Amino acid sequence: MEQTKKLNLERPIIFFDLETTGTNVTHDRIVEMSYIKVYPDGTKEERTRRINPEMPIPAASTAIHHITDADVADEPTFRQIAKSLLTIFEGCDIAGYNSNKFDVPVLMEEFGRCGINFDISGRRFIDVQNIFHKMEQRTLVAAYKFYCGANLEDAHSALADTQATYEVLLGQLERYPELENNVEFLAKFSTIGKNLDLAARIVLDDNDVPVFNFGKHKGKAVKDVLRREPSFFDWVMQGDFPKNTKDVLMQLKYKYTQEQREKNK
Repeated sequence: MEQTKKLNLERPIIFFDLETTGTNVTHDRIVEMSYIKVYPDGTKEERTRRINPEMPIPAASTAIHHITDADVADEPTFRQIAKSLLTIFEGCDIAGYNSNKFDVPVLMEEFGRCGINFDISGRRFIDVQNIFHKMEQRTLVAAYKFYCGANLEDAHSALADTQATYEVLLGQLERYPELENNVEFLAKFSTIGKNLDLAARIVLDDNDVPVFNFGKHKGKAVKDVLRREPSFFDWVMQGDFPKNTKDVLMQLKYKYTQEQREKNK
């Protein structure tokens, strides 16, 4: 679809989509990745590459993205491309479809297995799905039809989904004048709630106090839980939670520990 709107960028932004062995953020692996890197002058570069996940691809996943074990048998592992991929993402904001809860955390887990810290501080994240859900409540295929006036061919192909996500965002900017054409606004608007981690396991309450957003301590202040039940921290750190969630909890614990030390002086 031809788009007349151009993103107003201060720095490059990367739209990306992953096809994986499954939907478990901490355990499943990437089998295909596509990205479109958009520069402030409007130029774009795109690439798709398959990755050997070093584990079997379940038949249920293959049925969705049509990638088999044989398709990736001779492809590089994530570890082999990690450093070059890190360079591609360096200094860029990030966008995707359901990317805040899935694609970005999965990418962080993959980098973490390689001993590489994928630093997300200072980046802005646009989740096009969140904008769509706030505005229309549909799926990516329906979003493409709604905003771009065409059927999405090759859905669940990483490149097709990535290109569609980029075009849907441009279509959203065309349709809704209240959406400001700058990454800062779009990143904030596409965030659901005031979450501190990408998976929204730790969020800010109405008073901007960090609280847990899951389990038996849902709605309780992180500071209070860590003080009253220190073992909960260990349970999270050893549990099946995304690295980003663990990093945020670690930072909060360090902050509260420092505050207590200052108070005791």
